Amino acid sequence: MTELDRHLLAPARLKLATMLTAVSEAEFAVLRDGLDVSDSVLSKHVATLADAGYVRARKGTHEGRRTTWVALSPTGRKVLRHHVAALREIIADVD
Repeated sequence: MTELDRHLLAPARLKLATMLTAVSEAEFAVLRDGLDVSDSVLSKHVATLADAGYVRARKGTHEGRRTTWVALSPTGRKVLRHHVAALREIIADVD
């Protein structure tokens, strides 16, 4: 059985990683609004995933204001695929 990844067990981090699969990178505010969390909560989740090597964050400007852009790393994509496979194994027998 494929193992679940401990960094992706928190629903918000799993959703964050999933959101990032659709784009090359996303603006912090877009992710915050999509997850419906505060700046501080998103910042902690991004930091956790960055420390694990699953995402990278870069500072920049957008429409004249400073912002952070977040992208899923190749390692993050691989780990997410394995995590989703493990979830599918777990629920395979659910009617």
